[in-house]
Amino acid sequence: MAAADSSPLHIVIFPWLAFGHLVPCLELAERLAERGHRVSFVSTPGILSRLRPVAPALASLIDLVALPFPRIDGLPEGVEATCDLPPGKAELHMEALDRLAPAFSAFLDAACADGKVDWLLIDNFHASMADVASEHKVPCILNMPYSAATTEDFGIPDLRTVPPMFRRFVEAFEKCKLIAARSSFELEPESLPLMTKILGKPVLPVGLLPPPPAGAGGNNTQRDDSAALSWLDEQPSKSVVYVSFGSEYPMTLKQLHEIARGLELAGTRFLWALKKPKGVHPDEDVLPPGFEERTRGRGSVVTGWVPQTSILGHGAVAAFVMHCGWGSTIEALQYGHPLIMMPILVDHLSTARVMTDLRKVGVKVRKEKNHEAFLGDNIATAIRAVMCEEETRRIFVANAKKLQEIVADDKCHNRYIDEFIQSLRTYKN
Repeated sequence: MAAADSSPLHIVIFPWLAFGHLVPCLELAERLAERGHRVSFVSTPGILSRLRPVAPALASLIDLVALPFPRIDGLPEGVEATCDLPPGKAELHMEALDRLAPAFSAFLDAACADGKVDWLLIDNFHASMADVASEHKVPCILNMPYSAATTEDFGIPDLRTVPPMFRRFVEAFEKCKLIAARSSFELEPESLPLMTKILGKPVLPVGLLPPPPAGAGGNNTQRDDSAALSWLDEQPSKSVVYVSFGSEYPMTLKQLHEIARGLELAGTRFLWALKKPKGVHPDEDVLPPGFEERTRGRGSVVTGWVPQTSILGHGAVAAFVMHCGWGSTIEALQYGHPLIMMPILVDHLSTARVMTDLRKVGVKVRKEKNHEAFLGDNIATAIRAVMCEEETRRIFVANAKKLQEIVADDKCHNRYIDEFIQSLRTYKN
């Protein structure tokens, strides 16, 4: 039987061109390589240059494969990652992804000539890459890097009613033999067991894939250059709320101003990793007039890259205002932080439901009807509930610490990876 074979596998990983997908896939690549398996990690040159370095001890087993990003009329040169896309360019970006298929086929030609490729792990919108894999007789695994609750809530979209982007997801899903879920039964005991029945395919949990702790594995390389961390060093222990909405949150100027108002009204110390709305000139001042003066001494606003793992691991941080992206949620729980949640996209809503209603690790900011943005008054109320109200904060912190034990359980994560590899051997034939 295939499961008895102990020879190293060769797994090709081709994530979606979004850092919320790329980063956990790189973690998975390293965990596979730690067990002696060969991994080809496929992306584009610009994206690979922005990822953290592979651990030196594993570099001989992880090939970083750079496929030249196609030029598309209407898509600005140098834009490869989704977080850099100007408004209205998503379909052109998808077209560029499809045009990577010939280069990917050439890569698989060479890889298969050099030896067998056992599996291709593809992402949600990579149906064209699944077609290439089929031509090379390489079976596919669909990567699902969001919460199992998202599948529980939304299942598989109906092709008759969904926009083109979700049609791509369904096409990729149909062409894959297995599902890789970034989850664990310990964190999602209600949702994860339902996935196989909902999807009708074997679901293989790969664990939570938390990043290396702050200061480990190359995650702290810019510690001395970080204004954010220098500012945190001057703050009292557990006094600061960290504010960040990831790379894909559809931030608007209206929402940004409401966040500023909420932080001002809450009265707590804050560190805001501000990403300007798309379409705003890089030099344009987007904060409300006088905001920085009125909050000087208790708040810091930082634009550009910030070392999020190191910030969350800093002793001054007490809570996280965030969008409930699955990766950021796992990072927050890795350090036992309660959450102030402002979900807006599909998977964010499911994660917020679980973290609020089931795990009780924080507060979802109330969204008023007929308002596109979360209002500042409601943001301030949620921050105070988590940061200032002693009874509720005690509950949220205690529950977050329970989940921290799950996220920090390396033995458990290693077991998921070992079982994932064993399943790949079993299903290979």
